[in-house]
Amino acid sequence: MTPVSTPADLRALTSLRFLAAAWVVMFTFWPDLKVGVVPVAVTRGYLGVETFFVLSGFILSHVYLQATGEKRFRYGGFLWARLARVYPLHLATLAGIMALGLGAVAAGLTIDGNVLSWASLPAQLTMTHAWGLAPAAGFNHPSWSISAEWFAYLAFPAFAFVAWRLRARPWLAVTGAALFLIGLYLVFEAVAGFSLTEATFAWGALRIVPCFALGCALYLVYRRAPLKRGGLWAAAGATGMAISASLGVWDGFTVLSAGVLILGLASMTNAGAGWLASRPAVYLGEISYSIYMVCVPWQILAVNVAARLTGAEDKRLSLAVWLVVVALLPVVAAASYHLVERPARTALRGMADRRRARQADTAVGVNSPERVLQPSETIV
Repeated sequence: MTPVSTPADLRALTSLRFLAAAWVVMFTFWPDLKVGVVPVAVTRGYLGVETFFVLSGFILSHVYLQATGEKRFRYGGFLWARLARVYPLHLATLAGIMALGLGAVAAGLTIDGNVLSWASLPAQLTMTHAWGLAPAAGFNHPSWSISAEWFAYLAFPAFAFVAWRLRARPWLAVTGAALFLIGLYLVFEAVAGFSLTEATFAWGALRIVPCFALGCALYLVYRRAPLKRGGLWAAAGATGMAISASLGVWDGFTVLSAGVLILGLASMTNAGAGWLASRPAVYLGEISYSIYMVCVPWQILAVNVAARLTGAEDKRLSLAVWLVVVALLPVVAAASYHLVERPARTALRGMADRRRARQADTAVGVNSPERVLQPSETIV
């Protein structure tokens, strides 16, 4: 069956990235708020990362699966594009945490020894610190998930190999991925004594595998034919996530509900996605990676400054001050997006484009009509 024509830009999914990042932000910043209650849904904020992982499998399949199946996939170009996407900001935040830590030590302040974990630096620089190769979380702790993403990028041809062969049976693929996720979660918790969804630098590379596979499988359903009444499916997925997270239900149910939400949102037209397809929402989604990556550096800097200015010795801020600190995070993230993330990504992709152009000139004469017929390829 020929897949139906669908939008190249799934704006609602871009906006969902911001909502997932916001969930992680609440999880990270809530301990700095001077209140006596912690909503259960906030304590499950780490599952925002699982949402990112499922989204990653879905989106990369959306962009690359067809080319992979038709043998047009360029692994080197794919990895370079992924590196351009995540590495510059990872280096920048790594350097930022390093500067903050060294500054604190120079000022005579006591910091967590894991912040400046020099033994973890080689793994940090190679983005392998979620592969069990780092002795401690170290530096910008949330970057463990970028290391996990890098693992999935390297393994993408294997995911695509399986997905392409199941493209005619998308629901079988989804069922298999869901059962794999459930089984792995149960076995891991029985063996390790804690949930895989709570793993970071030691088992982060494994943590992404079932979610990424689920995202790839869900894309096959979308590729075959988007769900009818996608809005209702999205609402059902969001409701499932909200209820399960609020009641502290098993994490696997929340992750599977996130998959339903993603497939439902993807099945909606951009015109029908409402505010999720609006420019402000899409922009917040575009800077969501920066929001996620500068979250901890901003927390360290802003909370300490705010605590000193307000006399909060326990570093727990009043609601008004806390809201200001959290509200400024997207502003800081926007700055990092426009000053670091986007320019660096553009520069690195430009290097690849120029290299490809030189190779094309060498392989085919500049004035040859064959050169004109070469397809333009943009690294996504």
